Amino acid sequence: MRRVTANGPSRWQAVAAAAGAAFLLAACGSSGTSTSGSSPSTTSAAPSSAAPSSAAPSPAPGTTSALCQDVAALRVSVDKLKHVTIGKGTVDELKADVADVKTKLSAVKTEAHGQAQAQISAMEDSIAKLESAIKTLTSNFSVSAVSGTVSALRGVAASASSLLGALSKQCPSASASPST
Repeated sequence: MRRVTANGPSRWQAVAAAAGAAFLLAACGSSGTSTSGSSPSTTSAAPSSAAPSSAAPSPAPGTTSALCQDVAALRVSVDKLKHVTIGKGTVDELKADVADVKTKLSAVKTEAHGQAQAQISAMEDSIAKLESAIKTLTSNFSVSAVSGTVSALRGVAASASSLLGALSKQCPSASASPST
């Protein structure tokens, strides 16, 4: 257990870290299920269309496997991002996890061949908002900056859940999406 003094910036850091941890726990929720392996799917707050649009080309049979591998990698990456503890010492870890999610999303976008484009765009937007919140957190570590970062993390988790739901027809394992 860390020792917290009653004066100076360390007290505020401890308060901000505690508030961040509480917000993060609230953001991730606790459904009592494990995040490893196949967890039951939860209902997303944002509706998603699981059926691809008729205008979107279907991937060739060989590419579905690659898409499903990329979808699974994205799910793992988002799960890792959701479980970062927000604190002054973890901002670099948070940035690295966001970069990993962006890389995995880019791979999914490439393999999806136009499918789930609306959900992919929504996830790209939510990642941009999270990156902005992290910049604020870096320059002004405060309870409000932690709260904004947690809120942006929720947005990424919700958009990821929507995307994974949209791709669940091609990749049934994608339906075990991160909960918000």
